Amino acid sequence: MNIIIIAIGKIRSGPEKTLIEDYSRRIKWPIEFREVEEKKKLKGLELKKRQGNLLLKQCPPGSKILVLDQCGKNFPSTELANIFRNWQSNRVKQVCILIGGADGVDQEVKKQADLLLSFGELTWPHLLARVMLTEQIYRSQQIINGHPYHRE
Repeated sequence: MNIIIIAIGKIRSGPEKTLIEDYSRRIKWPIEFREVEEKKKLKGLELKKRQGNLLLKQCPPGSKILVLDQCGKNFPSTELANIFRNWQSNRVKQVCILIGGADGVDQEVKKQADLLLSFGELTWPHLLARVMLTEQIYRSQQIINGHPYHRE
């Protein structure tokens, strides 16, 4: 199962990038990061729609689509691991995880999602959300493999 994390905006050098790289090296599933940016000076719903199109264009046909969204489902790490386990068992080839811009993701993106995931009701900076996501993918893999990294 290949994982593609597709995000609006570029990540620069810094502690967040270092953490993402560290967790990425630990993940055994092939993982790829794609960053997209809208160059036009758009605002509001027009920008959100355009960013949504950019995110979806990066998803290979037939991919499972997981979208980070503040209105998504908030569940424990073990449940996320079960979702990944089921996708792996069902021979899902690609999982695309989409992270929208500062104003969130367009409704069309949400409609196409197989899963809307929330990291709780708190608002997180995009760079930290990427770190948390990468760590949760690693944690999920460790749960699936029965490794003691995750404790309850």
